[in-house]
Amino acid sequence: MSVPVFLAGDLSGDEILLSGPEGRHAATVRRLRAGERVDLTDGRGAVAECAVESAGKDALRLRVLGRYDVPAPAPRLVVVQGLPKGDRGELAVEMMTEAGVDVIVPWAAARCVTQWKGERAGKALARWRSAAREAGKQARRFHLPEIAEQATTAEVARLIEDASAAAVLHEEAAEPLSRLPVPSAEDGGDIVIVVGPEGGVTDDEIAAFREAGATAALLGPTVLRTSTAGVAAAAVLLARTGRW
Repeated sequence: MSVPVFLAGDLSGDEILLSGPEGRHAATVRRLRAGERVDLTDGRGAVAECAVESAGKDALRLRVLGRYDVPAPAPRLVVVQGLPKGDRGELAVEMMTEAGVDVIVPWAAARCVTQWKGERAGKALARWRSAAREAGKQARRFHLPEIAEQATTAEVARLIEDASAAAVLHEEAAEPLSRLPVPSAEDGGDIVIVVGPEGGVTDDEIAAFREAGATAALLGPTVLRTSTAGVAAAAVLLARTGRW
């Protein structure tokens, strides 16, 4: 059984008190007890290997056994996700986090049925970030993905311009995603993949992304849901780059 991972802001000291929501979950849901192992991370690559000294009602007192830093993965994989309907956005974020996507950008595409506006936008973004945080801990990720602010089409085009490689998934594309030239870890830079909403990507959006430097790419012979296309594309590219 893998060692559970919890988030902590301060990893310094020989002993750490894990309290708050993380400590409550560890003590009351996971029911961790003295002698059991725990890993703490700040979500930015720092890791503290710990053993439980004592367990309270809603906190754990931990003894630090060792520390190390995990290098950030390269090249970075950025998925621009058209806003899906209902709770499929959180599902997409969860799966992409487990797979290893580094940045997820909510995109207000023209054909999005869902609209993030006003107070709703803040709540939806908070749900995506919560989904990424929980999935990252489950997957033992020590670099949690960044969930960016909602982006417009023009902002996505600028991301593409700055990327080392970029593609927009499209069912009528001639070239498969598996042939997209990708940078190596030594080259660095970002790979940007654009996933459209349920209604697809408009001609104007395709044109804007092509002008910015993206390639239209075919993910496979079947049409995937927008909530599963991102993780499928991530699997192809993480294997291509050697990260898998």
